[in-house]
Formats: sequence, structure tokens, C-alpha cells
Amino acid sequence: MDEPRTITESDLARIGEIVSEQSGQKWAMIPLLQRIQDEFGYIPPQSIPLMARKLRLFPSQVQGVISFYTQLYTEPRGKKVVRVCRGTACHVRGGKTVLKLVKQQLDIGEGETTPDLEYTLETVACIGVCALAPNIVVADHVHGHMNPKKVELLFKHREVGE
Repeated sequence: MDEPRTITESDLARIGEIVSEQSGQKWAMIPLLQRIQDEFGYIPPQSIPLMARKLRLFPSQVQGVISFYTQLYTEPRGKKVVRVCRGTACHVRGGKTVLKLVKQQLDIGEGETTPDLEYTLETVACIGVCALAPNIVVADHVHGHMNPKKVELLFKHREVGE
């Protein structure tokens, strides 16, 4: 298993370069956070004080924005995000069992990432393809009409979303 990437001094220097492009411009915080996350896969916590200083904010203000938006992350995430639907149609057609089986296959819980940083498991209120219930999305690929056999096959070779 791969260890999570350690943030180096050169990474912090790169983050400093990104933030310096909008130095002192508080309005730019969200686009800058998105750029950092795009480049590193998450927002390294070590970057928060640096960003706050360059934008003339308190670190708690930067952290507050990060914690408010669910699409911003301060922990490394998997290359493939697995989203299991908890909507009504999926629920009545076995979505709870599908979630249980996905947890077993990946050996992680909701909101967790596999140690090899391959998968992150999330649940969502609705995926929007109720006709395919129960369904999951893996790396932006919808897999519908899920059942125990399909879940097993989907994760058996860990080639999900390929």
C-alpha cells in the first residue's frame, strides 16, 4: 500500500506561488482553494496559514470556508470516488444492502479512503437515475440495478470505473 503523500517544502513553495497570484485579494480564496485541491488532490492543512497570511485573513477564516463547502477536502482522497445512493427509490430496492456490501468490499466506512488512496466512499441523497435503482457511481460512471453479485464483480479486480 502506498503511504499518503507528504507535503514538502517545494509543495509549500508551489502553494505560495499559486496564492501569490492573487495576494491580498480576499475574493479569490475559493478559486485559489480549488486550484490547490486540483493540483494536490486535497488542500494540505499546512497551506492554510500560508494562504491566510497572503490574503490578509485569519487562518480560521480560511478553515471556515473549507469546512463550509463539502467539495473542499483537507484529507487525501481516493483516485476513484464511490458514491452510493441513499435516495428513496434506491432504499426501497436494496440500497442499504448495496452500501453494506461496498463497505465490505473496500474495507472502509462512509467518508473514508482506502489506505492505498485508490477509493473514497461517500453516500449521497440522490444520484438522479432512479430508474436504475439501486445504483452507485464510481469515478463518474453510473452502475445501475445493483445487487450483491454485481457489487462483488465490480470490486473483485479493483478495476472500478475503468
